[in-house]
Amino acid sequence: MSTVKLYEQDPYLGEFEAEVVRSVSEGGLYRVTLNQTAFFPEGGGQPADLGTLDGALVTDVQEVDGEIWHTVQRVLEPGQKVIGKLDFEKRFSNMQNHCGEHIVSGIVSRMYGFCNVGFHMGSDAVTVDFDGVLDEGQLYEIEQKANQAVLANLPVTVLYPSKEELETYDYRSKKEIDGQVRLVSIEGVDLCACCGTHVARTGEIRLIKILGVQKYKGGVRVTMLCGERAYRDYCVKHANTVAIARLLSVKPEEAGDAVVHLKEKNIELKKEIKQLKKQIYELEGGRAAQKNG
Repeated sequence: MSTVKLYEQDPYLGEFEAEVVRSVSEGGLYRVTLNQTAFFPEGGGQPADLGTLDGALVTDVQEVDGEIWHTVQRVLEPGQKVIGKLDFEKRFSNMQNHCGEHIVSGIVSRMYGFCNVGFHMGSDAVTVDFDGVLDEGQLYEIEQKANQAVLANLPVTVLYPSKEELETYDYRSKKEIDGQVRLVSIEGVDLCACCGTHVARTGEIRLIKILGVQKYKGGVRVTMLCGERAYRDYCVKHANTVAIARLLSVKPEEAGDAVVHLKEKNIELKKEIKQLKKQIYELEGGRAAQKNG
């Protein structure tokens, strides 16, 4: 029996009631399926939700043939009624980051025609792989347009078009999909086939920040963060910049140039030290020769 996916009906649902359908024990771990769940299973580059089922920690969630299996830390019996509670801070962060990725990928597709060929939401950052090369100047412009879309507070909607309707849509998809296609639409920015969870309006993302880019398999891998994670990343880096500026007695906006100057000065001093050591060795060698003579 397929599990009813409550997270598709309401991604903001953080607590729900369900009934245990199946329960198995494997290597000291317990896995259960429910008649319905708000836990998102790992997939499409998005990690699984974490939380509890009747107080038992949920440490992983996977979908197999329509059934969603929850790995828990104690036995839950078939027929048992349970209360599920999500780690909603983590869920909402995933919603912000996934929706932000859609905005960036949609802009890249429209501006340069490059496809998103890889996506991963890691513990440190989000990575997006594109099948074309983008330089830092282009990514700066993409980031500006992405944050304009955030500021516009655009609606994010989910569509379930019929097969006939689907043929009329120009949408992004990384793979061929059998059966019903689920489209996530960001008005005027992106239309993409996706199984993940997203915010209702782009304003909830707050901030999209591209952290870096590197060449990858003939294209580029872009590292980025959105929402609370982007803001926390900024706070840490700002605090570090202010601390460095204080040590160098400069303004924070001058810290980068000051570090470059310090590095250049360090190189000059190393050269001077090397030259002085050479002179000392020569003097000591001369004294030794006089003594032996």
